[in-house]
Amino acid sequence: MYKFGELWNGLRSMLRLYEKMMKNVCRKYGLSMVEVDIIAFLKNHPMKDTAADIVEFRMLSKAAVSKGAELLIQKGLLERNPDQKDRRKVHLILTEDAQPIMYDVQQVQESYAAQLLDGFSEEEYETYIHLKGRILENVKIGEERGYDHE
Repeated sequence: MYKFGELWNGLRSMLRLYEKMMKNVCRKYGLSMVEVDIIAFLKNHPMKDTAADIVEFRMLSKAAVSKGAELLIQKGLLERNPDQKDRRKVHLILTEDAQPIMYDVQQVQESYAAQLLDGFSEEEYETYIHLKGRILENVKIGEERGYDHE
């Protein structure tokens, strides 16, 4: 029998470690975790550049993303760019001033990945990549199916 408590606790621990590591970036630049999350998301997903994309993929509230984006705009780290075809859509573009933050975010993400995979052999790493792909594919299928267990 699979122990779901272990899975959830492990996922929470992974998120806590990531946030703990990313707090250094927050402190260095005087940003909130939400602001750093927005910068990281836009850096890592250049084709997903609207507030709605951030809400959907980062599972942050609309209010948190709206407030965080507005603060980043006020700090000169983000700009709004209205969509040429759909006036309702606004693209969020990182400014040149955000470059050092993006660099530090990338460094933390690389350190985080290295910590998670520390001590893995090449074979273990390949197995991890394979199994992760299968798990994520199963998640995608479940989401598309609209899985509802009673």
